[in-house]
Amino acid sequence: MHRCIGERSLDETAASVDEARALYRDMVRARRFDERSVALQRRGWMSGYPPFEGQEASQVGAAHAMADDDWLFPTYRSNALQLARGVPLSDIFLFRRGRAEFHSDHDVPVFPQAVPIATQIPHATGAGMARNYRGDDEAMLVCFGDGATSEGDFHEGLNFAGVFDAPVVFFCENNGWAISLPRERQTASDSIAVKADAYGIEGVQVDGNDPLAVYEMVSDCLRSAREGNPVLVESLTYRQGAHTTADDPSRYRDAEPDVPEWRRRDPLERYEEYLREQGVVDDEFVESVYDDADEELAAAIEEAEAVDSPDPDELFDAVFADLPPSLREQRAELHDFLERHDPQELDLS
Repeated sequence: MHRCIGERSLDETAASVDEARALYRDMVRARRFDERSVALQRRGWMSGYPPFEGQEASQVGAAHAMADDDWLFPTYRSNALQLARGVPLSDIFLFRRGRAEFHSDHDVPVFPQAVPIATQIPHATGAGMARNYRGDDEAMLVCFGDGATSEGDFHEGLNFAGVFDAPVVFFCENNGWAISLPRERQTASDSIAVKADAYGIEGVQVDGNDPLAVYEMVSDCLRSAREGNPVLVESLTYRQGAHTTADDPSRYRDAEPDVPEWRRRDPLERYEEYLREQGVVDDEFVESVYDDADEELAAAIEEAEAVDSPDPDELFDAVFADLPPSLREQRAELHDFLERHDPQELDLS
């Protein structure tokens, strides 16, 4: 397993001083985004939200390892990865408020977030096979949680990738919980990484609370994938909060979880301590990073709030070219409902 915080100095890693600071900056941006999103959801600004506190190092490290033209296939908890990849904060806010996912005109090579568990895994494998047919150079990085490894899509995606040498890195964030189920309740395997053996591909583990370790590991795995050798990465991290804002983890999780302390420790605090010890950041730098993140968040929220509510008919526009009778009936029912209610009394945001 790739680990380095507390074990190596920065000059012994693959990251430069600038890269180390950039990782920290994106981890702070992600943490502030996550904290603000939970607060906004609690006051009704968005209907639901999946927190990722504790997984910033895992996601930001993976994002920084990707080449500019590599494709990202995110799951619903991959917001830190998307932000570090370059997706505007306002786009993710708008998606959580029921708007089109890609509101801005950004050119980041990223697929839509997958909310159904594991459906994005065959998509990434298919895209990788298409890349091989075209003779292009990019790799695919697909993100999912440990719970997704119990879905058929996971096994089908890895099987096809192994057979057809698809340039895919399967990035599993093992945060300890598949909603309310701990890992040992859903698989008897010694690890998630060992599942790769069944498909003839490499499986590796990495300390997901160490952004430098993730950065190095995923960089190596992406190079391998581009050469036709897909890899399954198990990033060992911990979900500090709830599964979603509708979840109460105290009903199924003990106050002292049965995972090592290094997985439970706050990765942002851990990384900042390391950078201070290495003489890479100081109080002035840290304060400026937080100030910049808060300014960016305020602007993104203002931008999202300035977008008009969508036309209710947009619910039906992208389903079929010609609406079938059942959806025509639903649309008529919606129109009838809206006509019978004062729009000022309805929250359509």
